[in-house]
Amino acid sequence: MTDVTPTADELTPTEPTPDVAETPVAEEPVAETPGAEEPVAPEPEPEPVAESAPESELVAVEADPVAEAASDPTELTTEPDAAATEPAPAAARPSKRKEKRPAPLTDSVGRRKEAVARLRIRAGSGAITINRRPIEAYFPTETHRMIVTEPLRLTTTNEVYDIDATIAGGGVSGQAGALRLGIARALVELDPEVRILLKRAGLLRRDDREKESKKYGLKKARKAPQYSKR
Repeated sequence: MTDVTPTADELTPTEPTPDVAETPVAEEPVAETPGAEEPVAPEPEPEPVAESAPESELVAVEADPVAEAASDPTELTTEPDAAATEPAPAAARPSKRKEKRPAPLTDSVGRRKEAVARLRIRAGSGAITINRRPIEAYFPTETHRMIVTEPLRLTTTNEVYDIDATIAGGGVSGQAGALRLGIARALVELDPEVRILLKRAGLLRRDDREKESKKYGLKKARKAPQYSKR
């Protein structure tokens, strides 16, 4: 009987041995702790969230000017002001139309050599414009200006009419003669009583003198080279 009891005692210590084997099983949850470290990895995830935050801020900044533009009535008032200033040039156009010259009293044509002068006479202060230039700039020589204004001086109408002429062709002398004939004809149309005075001065006759053509064998129309007998 004594032999059986110790055997039972041996069995009892063997039973705790499996209990000790279970203790390492309890350590397995300790291995789960590294699994708990895995959620630590998402810590970089907030970083992209932080990066997206500036983008939202930028969007908010972009939206601010729009809201300010809608909220500020001053900007809306300035736009109509700019639009109101734009029609101002359109109002200036009628002023240019008012500056247009009146209809001419008469017009005439004068010719001399190859020059042709077309002129229009209006009531004015005696200004003479030739090809959109004043007479002093077009005819710088005093002689040519005297030829042009001769009909006006004879009829004492230097400061009564404004003359606007267009001249083409010929030279300076021919253009001055053509303009003089045109002015004389126009004065006769305005006042027929001046005809006798201008006709006696020879201003109503077209000067048909022209340059004679050159001849072959000669230097000019009549000039010949020096004759040599031998």
